[in-house]
Order: sequence, then C-alpha cells, then structure tokens
Amino acid sequence: MISIKSDVEFEAMRRAGRVVAEVLTWASANVRPGMTLAEIDAEVERIIRSRGATPEFKGYRGFPASSCLSVNEQVVHGIPSRRRLVEGDIVGCDVGARLDGFVGDAAVTIPVGKVSKEAQRLIDTCRECLDRAVLVCAPGARLSQIGEAVQSHAEARGYTLVREYAGHGIGRKMHEEPSVPNYVDADVRRHDLGLKPGMAICIEPMVNQGLADVRVLEDGWTVVTRDGKLSAHFEHTVAIRGSGAEVLTVL
Repeated sequence: MISIKSDVEFEAMRRAGRVVAEVLTWASANVRPGMTLAEIDAEVERIIRSRGATPEFKGYRGFPASSCLSVNEQVVHGIPSRRRLVEGDIVGCDVGARLDGFVGDAAVTIPVGKVSKEAQRLIDTCRECLDRAVLVCAPGARLSQIGEAVQSHAEARGYTLVREYAGHGIGRKMHEEPSVPNYVDADVRRHDLGLKPGMAICIEPMVNQGLADVRVLEDGWTVVTRDGKLSAHFEHTVAIRGSGAEVLTVL
C-alpha cells in the first residue's frame, strides 16, 4: 500500500531531510585523504544525534553503522571500517535520519582529494541522472519516466545501471511502496504507476563505469561491481506535491 502524506507529515519529513542534508554537506566538504571510514561514520552519527534525530541505518536489519560508506568498486551498503581513504578514491555516502516519526534518506558520491577525469565524469553523470529524474516528477508522471530519465542519460554517456537495487517509497518507514527502478523494460512498464500528490519517493541511481553486474561480499551487505570498476550513487527524498516535485533532503 502506498501512503499519502499530509502537509503536516511532509513538514516532519522536511525536518528529517534537512538533518540528512546537513550530514552530507559536512561529508562533501570534509572527507579527505587519510580519514578512516569509521571516523566519518562517527561524525555522521554525532551530527544526526545532535539535531535530536536518530540514525535510521544503525541496527536496520542488523546493519552495524550510521552510514553506508562505499568506496570505488563498492556500489552500495558498504560497512564503515578502519579503512583509510587515499587520494583518488571515490566514496558513496548514504545516510538516513529519523525525526518526529519520519525518515529522510539521501546519498552523494564524494571525490577524495584529486581524482581521475574518468572518476569525476562518472560522479557528474550519476548526479545528473538524479537531477533529470527529479525534473520529470509531477502528478500524473509515471515511474517508468523516472527510470527512462536515468537510463537514457547514463547509457548515452557510456555507463551501465545496477538493476538489482532500486529507489523506494519513504515516510514513517525507510522502505515503503513503490519500488522506483532506474531503468525501463517490459516488466517495469507492466507494473507502471502514476505519481500522485502526497507520495514520497527516494530516487537513487547507481551508475557503473563498466558492466552492470554486481555481487554481495561475504559480510552480507557490501555490494560491489563484478568487474572491479568504479560505481557512483546519488539519492534524494522527493515529495510529490500538487505543483510538482519538492526535494526534501536539502538545506
């Protein structure tokens, strides 16, 4: 069942979304060579709790940290560790925060120091995919249009899209209906859905430099590209309003 939010509920989601945006703004400005993933995660949790929110990821289905930090060939769900970042890495930072009973969820991929032109192009393309997807969101638009916006841009630039994972509805729970794929095929069109005012969704393209194939590591969480090539991930929580889309995970 897809939940329809009231204006009051959307205001609560804005507050949660601002906490997430604050965390990702800090990360984008401060993540640098020499930092460990555990240090980043500790600051993520500190910021979230200092705003009166709780880290939604911590303990979710047993996940052990407050953020998912995915480096280079890691696509999503990377577990923060003592791994130390080095110049040229890229790190996906995915954060969820709960405040006043509602959840905000967003992600960015951050260049660590100076990165290669190829890595920066991948990051830029993934961010552009998200921006293009948000632009098509409006009452009456279809989920397939979101997938098409992401897929057409990524593939035009020579990249592939992860298909095993998708965006999702969000509200009182982090994962609600509907699923929001980043591509279009016959099955997506068969289960297509129109957007309605009051819906809230997370759009989160995962763009690979090489092949689309992924696998999960032995830790049961970390998703990596099978060919070892880079992957980028961006995400926003988006409200569907009568006038169009409102991104909730912004300052």
